[in-house]
Amino acid sequence: MANLVEFTDEEGYGKYLDLHECYEKYINLKGIEKVDYITYLAIFDQLYEIPKERKTGEYRKYLLNLIEYLTWFVQRIKPLMYLDEVLEAEVDVVMKEWDLGNIPGWPKETGSVLANIGAHLDLSAFSSWEELASLGLDRLKSALMALGLKCGGTLEERAQRLFSTKGKGSLDPALMTKNKAGGKASKEKEQARQRDLACLEAQIYRLAELVSSQRAATKENVQRKQARTDGERDDSENEESEDDSPDEADDDVPYNPKNLPLGWDGKPIPYWLYKLHGLNISYNCEICGNYVYKGPKAFQRHFAEWRHAHGMRCLGIPNTAHFANVTQIEDALALWEKLKVQKQSERWQPETEEEYEDSQGNVVNRKTYEDLKRQGLL
Repeated sequence: MANLVEFTDEEGYGKYLDLHECYEKYINLKGIEKVDYITYLAIFDQLYEIPKERKTGEYRKYLLNLIEYLTWFVQRIKPLMYLDEVLEAEVDVVMKEWDLGNIPGWPKETGSVLANIGAHLDLSAFSSWEELASLGLDRLKSALMALGLKCGGTLEERAQRLFSTKGKGSLDPALMTKNKAGGKASKEKEQARQRDLACLEAQIYRLAELVSSQRAATKENVQRKQARTDGERDDSENEESEDDSPDEADDDVPYNPKNLPLGWDGKPIPYWLYKLHGLNISYNCEICGNYVYKGPKAFQRHFAEWRHAHGMRCLGIPNTAHFANVTQIEDALALWEKLKVQKQSERWQPETEEEYEDSQGNVVNRKTYEDLKRQGLL
C-alpha cells in the first residue's frame, strides 16, 4: 500500500523536524548571533529576544519560510486539526492586545510630550544669536521643534536658525521639517509593519507548541548522530553499500509460492505464523464496498477505521458500538430502524407522563387534566 503522506528522510515519517533550510536563512540574517543547529532548535521560537531594530524585510521572509514549513509539517502529522482557525485566533489576539503593549517583544512606545512638541521661546528678549546660544543645545532644540524647524546642527547653527525667525510672520520653507501629515503617515506605516511581524511571530509561537514533542525528539536525534564516531559512520555506510551490492540483486523477489505476507526483513513470514494469526481467513464487509480483510485482527480493527466509518456515514447511520460486527448494509439499516423505534418509545412524553393535581387532590396526567379543565369540571 502506497504512502498517502510524504516525509523526507530527515523527518522519519513525522517523528523529527527538518529545519535545516530555515536554519540557513536564520544564520544569514544581519545582526543575528551565529549558533549551531542544536541551539537553533532550542531557540527558534524565542523571537521576542531579537531587538525590533533588526527585524527587517529579510527577517519577515525568514518568518514566512518558517511558518510555511511548520504549517505543512503539522498538516501532515495532524490532518484532522483545523489549523487555519488556530492560527487566525492567534492573529486576533495580537490585534486586540497590540494597542495595550502586551505583545512579547513589542512593548508600547512611550516618550516625553515636550520631546515631541517642544516649548516656545520668546525671542523679543534676545538681541543676537550669541545670547540664544547661552541657553544650550536642549533648550534651542525644544524651541525649534515648537516652530516646526529643523533642530539638528551645532549650537551656533541652532541659535542662528532660531534667531533668523525673530519678527517674521512667515518662516523659510527650507528651514522647515517634513510636514506633520507625512510624518504621521510614515509612523502609521511603520506601526502596521511591526504589527504584521507580531502576527507572524504569534503564529510561530503556536506552531512551536503543536510540535513540541517532535522538537524534543529532533534535538535528541541530532545529538545522537553527532556523538557517533567516524568509525561508526563508516560501518553504517559499509552496511548500506553491502545491502545494495549486485550479488544480492537476485534476491529482490523472494520465493513465495503461497503468497504469504512479507515480514520486517522483506521475506515471507513462516506458514505456521500465517495460520496462527488466521491470515488465511478472509472477511468481507459490504459496508466498506466489499473490501476483504485478512485475519480476525484486521477485521475487528477495521470497524474503527476511516473506510468503515465513511461507509456508515454514506448510509446515514452513526458508527456506534451497536453496529459492531455488522457488515451487511441490509442488517445495518434494519438495526438502525429498530434503534430509532426503541429510542422513540423511551423518550419522555409529557402528555401521558407529566402529572397534575386538581382542586380535590386527585393526581392525573397532563392530557386528562387539560380535558377536565376544558370542560369546566375542575
